[in-house]
Amino acid sequence: MSPDPESDCARLRAIAFTFPETAEKLSHGSPAFFIEGGKVFAYFWHDHHGDGLTAVIVKTSGREEQTMLVDRDPGFYSIPPYLGPSGWIAMRVGEGDPDWDHIGDRVAESWEMVAPRRLLEAGGR
Repeated sequence: MSPDPESDCARLRAIAFTFPETAEKLSHGSPAFFIEGGKVFAYFWHDHHGDGLTAVIVKTSGREEQTMLVDRDPGFYSIPPYLGPSGWIAMRVGEGDPDWDHIGDRVAESWEMVAPRRLLEAGGR
């Protein structure tokens, strides 16, 4: 769990707001980042329901990608409760020195998965 979740959330916020039409709201008490009038592309969870983790949660292409990511690095990736069955993946950010460039790439991929065609055609990110 992160000793400084506000700093970790601020890093995610800085990444998320580089994408067009990003907005933020609380979803079940946690920050959620979405395209205005559209879908969520990232969440920040800190000690969600007492799980002791700090994580950035993003969309994947589905179960195969989730499994591949968790198998490749189970210390970093996990399948989050509630969102996991819908293809989301959690990245632990509260331990060690997370690779924020990699996290940023995953957030960008998630944004692209939910972005409307007009944003993608306009150049996207």
